[in-house]
Amino acid sequence: MARKRKELPVLENIEITSVAAEGNSLARVNDLVVFIPYGAPGDIADVKLDRKKHSYAEGHIVRLVKPSPDRVEPVCEHFGICGGCRWQHLPYKKQLEWKRKQVSDALTRIAKVELPEIRPTLGSEEIYSYRNKMEYTFSNKKWLTYEQLNSGEVFDCRDAAGFHIPGAFDKVLDIHKCHLQDDLGNRIRNFTKEFAIQNGISFYDIRNNVGLLRTMMIRTLTTGETMVVVSFGEDNKEEIKKVLDAIRENFPEITSLMYVINLKVNDSIADQDILLHSGKEYIEENMEGLRFRIGPKSFYQTNSRQAYKLYSVARDMAGLTGNELVYDLYTGTGTIANFVARNARKVIGIEYVEDAIADAKLNSEANGINNTLFYAGDMKDVLTDDFIEKHGRPDVMIVDPPRAGMHENVVNVILNAQPEVIVYVSCNPATQARDLALLDAKYKVIDVQPVDMFPHTHHVENVVKLKLK
Repeated sequence: MARKRKELPVLENIEITSVAAEGNSLARVNDLVVFIPYGAPGDIADVKLDRKKHSYAEGHIVRLVKPSPDRVEPVCEHFGICGGCRWQHLPYKKQLEWKRKQVSDALTRIAKVELPEIRPTLGSEEIYSYRNKMEYTFSNKKWLTYEQLNSGEVFDCRDAAGFHIPGAFDKVLDIHKCHLQDDLGNRIRNFTKEFAIQNGISFYDIRNNVGLLRTMMIRTLTTGETMVVVSFGEDNKEEIKKVLDAIRENFPEITSLMYVINLKVNDSIADQDILLHSGKEYIEENMEGLRFRIGPKSFYQTNSRQAYKLYSVARDMAGLTGNELVYDLYTGTGTIANFVARNARKVIGIEYVEDAIADAKLNSEANGINNTLFYAGDMKDVLTDDFIEKHGRPDVMIVDPPRAGMHENVVNVILNAQPEVIVYVSCNPATQARDLALLDAKYKVIDVQPVDMFPHTHHVENVVKLKLK
């Protein structure tokens, strides 16, 4: 017989003093650190503990005794349920301050290297409707709130279009309005959902891997171009055509309408054939007069306007005069490489994804850039001492790795290559700090600039300039 779990207490009148990892807030009760979602520093609250270990606990607010003077009213009706935008209740100015502190804490605690004063976080001019890419899930298992479950109402239709509920992989929160993207995205998603319901088109059932309408990706760019990719869970050509024709007829402004038939258990379409229904197979973003081609599988920073600021910071830190050989590691579709090419003698980009490298080459060609070279392959396998001997020792290296940071072999090759300047762009200050500790053998950190790409979330990009000692 299973032992009955001991009921954990409610901690009364505790003060939330800081923010913590994953967008949570933090309170200290004697020697216990308590992590609390949706709290604000300065809140006085009663907190019910959900999980307790020796030195820390997790809990949730059951009563807000005295709200923090910094609290603001969230704009979104789905705040606190969908799991995104966990800082919507904090003023944007405070969000920027806490992101700077997050960077400072990571570099101080993990890197433990000599640091200059960290600049204030570079904020986003648009704090809503800033994302150029959103991905939605269609499901026949709509998430019901406790209020709905206890209302006595019978929900005959459980079809939904929205986001997966954190901790409930098979449940989807039906989203009426998401404030992260241009409202065109809301209109396309809501139309598609209603059209499917009215026409008896099935929504995906993740547990049984059946159902036609599965996922939708929407990209909206500053150029006005829009891409929609619909994923279907069944190969029913007649109904697929019916859905896509309806979207095309009602939204003629869509530049590229594509689809994929995904019969796998997981939602990833990276390994699937993506087919064109109408329009072009790509859309184009503009940055400082350069046009960047974006396909359905292309990576592109999801905040276009803020990406320009991020890349401008990286270029400024590189200090290019036109004579440098630049290596751009983890180049993606070559956005940074092509962005800095006009200020360098030559730029060599390396990226794991072959499709991305194909896009990078196309972007160079489309913009008349002829001083770039791109190579596809695993970074630790491509960037070797032999590669550097063949192509030349770089004057500047720009690195923009994934969240996991750089492989130790890559760090060692960089240390052997000894570029005069390294510009390290990171979406994860913790792994960046780990890598900075390794680079400290030969490099000194001389500039740190956090950049906010994702308002109302705890995520922050950070750009660090390192100089050869």
